[in-house]
Amino acid sequence: MTNANHHVDAATVRGWLDHADTVTVIDVRTPAEFDTAHIRGSYNVPLRLLDEHADQVHARLDHHVVLVCQSGLRAAEARQRLAANGMDDLHVLDGGVPAYAAAGGNVVYGRRRWSLDRQIRLTAGLLVLLGTLASLWVPWTLAVAVTVGAGLTYAGLTDSCLMGRMLSKLPYNQRSGEPTADTILAQLPAKKPA
Repeated sequence: MTNANHHVDAATVRGWLDHADTVTVIDVRTPAEFDTAHIRGSYNVPLRLLDEHADQVHARLDHHVVLVCQSGLRAAEARQRLAANGMDDLHVLDGGVPAYAAAGGNVVYGRRRWSLDRQIRLTAGLLVLLGTLASLWVPWTLAVAVTVGAGLTYAGLTDSCLMGRMLSKLPYNQRSGEPTADTILAQLPAKKPA
C-alpha cells in the first residue's frame, strides 16, 4: 500500500513486479552494497551518480519507479532529486531490501559487506566514544564528539549525510570495474515510443 509520502510497502512492490514491464526498481546504494544483496531485476544507480545525472535517468524511464536502498533514507533523497527534475510516479520502498526479503521477495545475494548505514553508525559511534574518552587527558578532543553530534543533527534535519557520502567513496564500498555514469545509464530500460 502507498501513502501520501510516496512510500510503498514490500508486498505492494512484489505485486507490481509480477508485471515487471510496468515498473522499474532503482537501487541507489553503493555498488558494493548492491552486490551484497539486491532485488532481482533491479538496476543499480548509486545516489551520487543519480544526483549528477537525474535528467538522464528521467529521460529513460516512463512508468512506475520504485527507489530502493537499505532503510529508505537514501531512496527518499533520490526521490526528492528526481521529483525536482520533473519525474512523477516515484515510490520509495519502506524498509528497503531487508523488508522486501522479509516479505518473501526475490533477492539476489552475493558477497557479504556491511551496509553504508551500518558503517555510518559504527564510524559516528567510534568518533564520539574516542573523542569523549580522549578528552579525559586532552580536553580539546571533546570537540570531536561535539562535531560528530552536530553533523548527525544536521544530517537528520536535512535528510542528507556527508559522512555517508565520504564513506561511500572508500575502496571497501567500491567494486572492481566500478561502473561509469555511461554504463549505468545504458543499462536502464529505454522509454517506449509513443
